[in-house]
Amino acid sequence: MMRPADTDLTLPSIIAALGAAPARLDLVLTIIFHADTARIGHKTLVPLQTGDVPWVLGRYSPEFNGTYDHAPAGLDDAHVSRRALQFSYQGQRLTIRRFDSASRCRVGPTELYSSVELRRDTLLEGVPLMLGHSIVLMLRLTKRSITKNQTSHDSDPLRGNSVCMDDIREQVARTAKSDLDVLIRGETGTGKELVATAIHQASGRADGPMVCVNMAAIPNELAASALFGSTRGAFTGADKASPGYFEQAQGGSLFLDEIGDVALEVQPLLLRVLEQREIQAVGGPIRRVDVRVISATDAALEGEGCHFKAALRHRLGACEIVLPPLHEHPEDIGELLLHFLQRSAAEAERTELLPHVQSLARDIAAWAILFFRFVSYRWPGNVRELVNFTQQIVLASETTPILNANLQLTLLKKNTKASSVEGRPPRRKIQDIDDDTFDQAMVSNGSEALRVALQLGVSRGAVYRRIKMSPRYRLATDISLDELQRVLTQRGGDSVAVAKQLQVSVNSLRCHLRNLRLFYH
Repeated sequence: MMRPADTDLTLPSIIAALGAAPARLDLVLTIIFHADTARIGHKTLVPLQTGDVPWVLGRYSPEFNGTYDHAPAGLDDAHVSRRALQFSYQGQRLTIRRFDSASRCRVGPTELYSSVELRRDTLLEGVPLMLGHSIVLMLRLTKRSITKNQTSHDSDPLRGNSVCMDDIREQVARTAKSDLDVLIRGETGTGKELVATAIHQASGRADGPMVCVNMAAIPNELAASALFGSTRGAFTGADKASPGYFEQAQGGSLFLDEIGDVALEVQPLLLRVLEQREIQAVGGPIRRVDVRVISATDAALEGEGCHFKAALRHRLGACEIVLPPLHEHPEDIGELLLHFLQRSAAEAERTELLPHVQSLARDIAAWAILFFRFVSYRWPGNVRELVNFTQQIVLASETTPILNANLQLTLLKKNTKASSVEGRPPRRKIQDIDDDTFDQAMVSNGSEALRVALQLGVSRGAVYRRIKMSPRYRLATDISLDELQRVLTQRGGDSVAVAKQLQVSVNSLRCHLRNLRLFYH
């Protein structure tokens, strides 16, 4: 199908149109919401040009490219005018003009009645568009042009077809071919454990175990026995030998999460095993181990005031992958939101809601508004925050998606731009937070360490340490088996009620119950 902008002339690059840039940039429209969910994530280029022929967006043109399974096609939505919007530029500003009597359009927070001008810095961040009441798009400058037929990633645990996610997949594939230790860095909630799992599964160690450890939750005095194990009689109460995490991961991968929050006195223990590939169980002999270490952190490991040992930093990061925050690839939000809505509905066994999530053509206006609000939000908690939001939507909704008051307030907040891993503003100190403030944060966030950390402006590791020092709180793993079984019986296996009674995180409790093979719902 010939697009309105098709001519025999060579069009100027987006760099010429919108100012100089260190790398080639393309202006891309991505489908964030469509009644045909298979179209979500499809893209088209906006070829800016000079002259009197603006580029036109409408019902049948341009064509959006998807995967090999889907031929290029227009929006094909009856609620969108055949000629809805025209795009042109003057100087370094892009102008979007709505045709007279065309279908309704919103550009960011503004209802478009005539025209709007967008600056280059705005386009770099991304601008959400809503056409009619059933199409949501993201207009954004990206580093590279899209390929005509993208590869389908339906079976890929790393969701998204943005340039950022393609880069991450390439790094994962390249890293998996080596056996070097890996350091994964990125803001909280960006999917560091998911990337670690992808590396392990694509590596030559895929048939071996992958052991995941939260380093911030290991007490300093127990670090040696937890990491390297202990022999029978090594200390009071050691009535049998216990393998450490390194031994459990023999022949596979050991994932050390929150490595940036590991105590200073524990760091030499890790450095020695990384250098020598030898461990010594408490009370036992030195033994060699065959383990690949994959670590992750959202904390700065260098710079003024940082106490992380440089030698350990370089040992951990033989290979390094930095994950982008979600606001740096907003074009993936539609695909991520659809995936997690479906997963949350299935996990909650919401059979009455699941058909509405699988086929968004039902209640289409409500779904479109939901997707538009999500793509307009800054996501300081990244993908993990998005997952939490979908769970709350599933909990509150019957058929039509419902945002509870808390979500509505959060989505309407003006968010400041998230900072990079190394350049983020300094966190608050946990010792500067009084007990009442900490108690209120724990209660309002259901003892979930991440949410408490986000509310208080501290690291998750700092929250874990505060919990361990407090006589009032404890971690799910600190609760005895007898107490767990007793409270589970009292509460009929209701994990939410059990977590509330025990004053622990429900997610941590469920993980602990799974490890203990205890029944819950």
